[in-house]
This record gives sequence, C-alpha cells and structure tokens, in this order.
Amino acid sequence: MKMNKYIDHTLLKADATYDKIKVLCEEAKEYDFASVCVNGYWVSACKELLAGSDVMVCTVIGFPLGAMSSDAKAFETRDAINHGANEVDMVLNIGEMKAGHYDAVLEDIKAVVEAAQGHTVKVILENCLLSKEEIVKACKLCVEAGAAFVKTSTGFSTSGATVEDVRLMKDTVKDACKVKAAGGVRTFEDMEKMIEAGADRIGTSAGVTLMQRKTSEGGY
Repeated sequence: MKMNKYIDHTLLKADATYDKIKVLCEEAKEYDFASVCVNGYWVSACKELLAGSDVMVCTVIGFPLGAMSSDAKAFETRDAINHGANEVDMVLNIGEMKAGHYDAVLEDIKAVVEAAQGHTVKVILENCLLSKEEIVKACKLCVEAGAAFVKTSTGFSTSGATVEDVRLMKDTVKDACKVKAAGGVRTFEDMEKMIEAGADRIGTSAGVTLMQRKTSEGGY
C-alpha cells in the first residue's frame, strides 16, 4: 500500500473553522489520503467537500474522554453515519477499563459497533493511561466486540503513539483486528517506524508535512 493511503488526515481542535476544514479536505484530495478525521459537526461539510474523491470521512465518538454513556455514543455514531461518515473512532471507557469492569467496557464497544451498521469502528485505548496488561486486555475486548481497529491515542492526553505500544497491540490482535497509531507522528521516519511495528493506519494532523518528508511541530 502507498504511504499516503495509511494517513487519516486529522483536524480535531476546538477552534477548527469551515475554512480550515476546507483546506484539510483539499489537502486530503491532493495527496489522496485514506480519510479526513474530524469532529462530528464537520462530517456533512467534509462529505460535500470530498465528493468525487475516494477519500473517506472519519469522525470521533465520545471524544476525547470516553466517559459518555453507551447510549450517547451509539446515538452519536448513528448521527455521524447518517450525515456521511464512513468510519468512526470511539474512545474506550477508560475509567471502567482501569476499574476492571470489563463487561461494561465490552458492552460500550458493542453498542457503537452495532450502531455503526457495518461501518469501520476504531477504538481509541488512550494507552498513556493504561498499563501494558490493560492495553492487552483492552485489545482483546475490542476484538471480541467486533471492532475493526484498535487505536493508540486521542492525541489530547499525556502522550501519543509509541512504537512499543503499536507492536504490543499488533502482537495481541494479530490478524483479528487492525492497528491505528495516532498522536505525535511528526516525521516520515516516525510513520515508517509505526508501520514497521504493525500500524495499518496513521492518524496525524501533519499528513502533508509527512509526505513532503518534513518535520511537524504539531501535537496530533
């Protein structure tokens, strides 16, 4: 697969305007990225801006904390898909994961998978808040719930993707699920390392910079 097709070109900041979203979509079309990843409000606009291209629209669910009710996450998912989202990246219920309430975590993911009606669901684990054992357990729950991807990070917590975590996630899910690395992927070399470790998708706000082999100062 070409490197550009690994990239979910991302803009999730609160101060995103239509003009910034338009630039994001224009860049995604120019470089033929896998998708743009935006907050739910912008899904309809992206669907319109990307018409005629094969760039998908990805949005986030329960973002960035994951501490919403499962019903709220499911509603958000259905709404996003009704407005044109192809993929959804949901945040795990991190508190319940930390507490060892695995049934609650599993049902939360299942609610989104069901609401997604066959569309791709990626589950953001927020690895920086989990132990290695919790990352492994969370990956197994995601596979059991029918998620398509496990994802390292929101990019809005204490740290982002690491090669070590991507490798651990890939070793855990094997071929049952894919892996998305997000947060802190700022150079083309970073991206190559993540892919080598097992990442199938890269979430980054620096997609253009990466493809130009430059270094980004951005956070996501």
